[in-house]
Amino acid sequence: MNRVSTNFEQHIILDESGNPMLVEDAPAIRPALFALSELRVEYDSDTKALWTHMVPKGRPSFTPSMLCDFERWQDLIQASFGPDDLRYLVLGSHAPGVFCYGGDLALFRELIIAGNRSALVDYGHRCCRILHRNINALGLPTLTIGMVQGDALGGGLEALLSFDFIIAEESATFGLPEIMFGLFPGMGAHAFLSRQLGSVEAERLVTSGKTLSAREMLDLGLVHDVVPDGTAEDAVQTFIQKNDRRHAGLLGSRRATKRNWNLSLSELTDITEIWADTALRLTERDLKLMGRLADKQRRTSSARSVEPA
Repeated sequence: MNRVSTNFEQHIILDESGNPMLVEDAPAIRPALFALSELRVEYDSDTKALWTHMVPKGRPSFTPSMLCDFERWQDLIQASFGPDDLRYLVLGSHAPGVFCYGGDLALFRELIIAGNRSALVDYGHRCCRILHRNINALGLPTLTIGMVQGDALGGGLEALLSFDFIIAEESATFGLPEIMFGLFPGMGAHAFLSRQLGSVEAERLVTSGKTLSAREMLDLGLVHDVVPDGTAEDAVQTFIQKNDRRHAGLLGSRRATKRNWNLSLSELTDITEIWADTALRLTERDLKLMGRLADKQRRTSSARSVEPA
């Protein structure tokens, strides 16, 4: 595997050691794609795969700054790649032990206390637009892969459900904890899960608040492969190499599935507005629980970040 960055002034490709590589017909990747604040991006010219890892500042969740990076990331990918330049889009995380904790609970709590419905709706609509664009692979003939090393909770799980394939390490965990503080996941969970599991099973999962293991997610058909801890990147690379000749067939199959889903952006945003109205009805006790969960996740992620390698 040869992941590269680009020296745009000289229009050459550099390998991981900074040595120039001769790559014919390399895509004209925009420099800003490699300079995002909370997303680390690498392009593998051999497999035409774009690898992206979240590198959150603070609690590993979808903060407004993280959402800005994802919006910019999607715009730059569309501006950088033609139909023959990007075959795979991979998203993982460099936050120790965490894929993503999902929504910005501290922000939600602040907006709910202020009664700021418009800001809650705006946040939710931004998330929905990002997920809807990902479902449609940004209009490119690209397979999307979610790579999970650690916890994927709330909006973190919702985001993963918009990917074509999910590869998770054995110790990864998944859950929708919003019901614990009187809320529900409002940026895609119902829409995705009802189409994949049926409405009854989806509602059961959403309202249970249970944390599921990678194996349990595999049994549900929501995760496509479970691999030993520490091997997710190798497993994704193996998946790419193994399926490269089947790329067209897999791409067509996924497009057919998503056509059958008929999932519109308006459906996602309508559910988000229900979510915002529900959030504004939370009690003081609910808000305290939300704050405690955010603090616990922040402390957990901070402790993991200083653990010895």
